[in-house]
Amino acid sequence: MPELSRFLGIIITMLYNDHSPPHFHAQYGDYKVIVEILSGIVDGRFPKRALHSLMEWYEIYKDNLLEDWNLAERHEPLNKIPPLE
Repeated sequence: MPELSRFLGIIITMLYNDHSPPHFHAQYGDYKVIVEILSGIVDGRFPKRALHSLMEWYEIYKDNLLEDWNLAERHEPLNKIPPLE
């Protein structure tokens, strides 16, 4: 699973050949969520502080995530996305 970004203990990944709607995966320790890129809907569980940081990062890089989703659909290399600072 290609890693797109890593910050504050959160690891962001995206799969090739994954199902729609466009989304990314995030892991924080034993917690895992899937976030839909277009809607921001979160499926799974994260601690509140980690989820807040993840969603702040998502809002900043939403366009980059959608671009990576389109690359993944074409089986092209994904772009790294900067961490939350």
